[in-house]
Amino acid sequence: MAFPVRRARRASLPASKRTRGNARRRDESPLATSALLQLIRLASPSLPVGGFSYSEGIEAAVESGFVTDEASARAWLVDQLALGIGRSDLPVAARSLAAWRRGDRDDVAAWNAWLAATRETSELRRQSEQMGRSLAQWLRQRDADDARVAFLEALGPAPMWPVAFALAAEDSGASARAILASFAAGWAENAAQAALKAVPLGQAASQRILAALSAAIPAAVDRALAMPASELQAFAPMLAILSSQHEEQYSRLFRS
Repeated sequence: MAFPVRRARRASLPASKRTRGNARRRDESPLATSALLQLIRLASPSLPVGGFSYSEGIEAAVESGFVTDEASARAWLVDQLALGIGRSDLPVAARSLAAWRRGDRDDVAAWNAWLAATRETSELRRQSEQMGRSLAQWLRQRDADDARVAFLEALGPAPMWPVAFALAAEDSGASARAILASFAAGWAENAAQAALKAVPLGQAASQRILAALSAAIPAAVDRALAMPASELQAFAPMLAILSSQHEEQYSRLFRS
């Protein structure tokens, strides 16, 4: 069965169904082993989506002198979690997960369009598109007959990473809170590794940064689940400036 894709909406927030009422309720029940393993696999840097090739601005922050050591790298990434993905990618992943689970493909398309319209630089948008496409291809290999994957692949301008991740995790049976924690943990793992290479840092320093991010993730996830749709935003001016500069940086290791 074909699922028609709604024409991409303007950058305003979609007005269709949203997760609200029980957003603050925590699901602390133990994960089934199979669900836990699935979320670990999705959060792993070995997932073939190329996340390890992006620094999401920290390389440009090093070049510009904002990040120079372990302490400044930790502060930069903790802020990026709270002010960046915590206000856009995480809440959109939560809403996309809910939409996939109730079969609301209009809402999936709307949130995908919102993400595409609110990426602040072409570099950051290409990253989300490339990782989303790669995950969609991986899902196609996992189940070529899943109509939802065909719908995901057809999203314009491309399946965005948080929306694709939500579908990949949907059939785990895990709670939204566990799935968002997995999403954030995968980001944190890549971010710590990028800092290790770009600053550069030692392995011990990188692990301390990862520990700080891990400690901040539960609160970021809870805020994302409770966040009203009207409060979602993609507004990190310094990150956008550095990302733009990174596109023409003389020497670099990462694609963003």
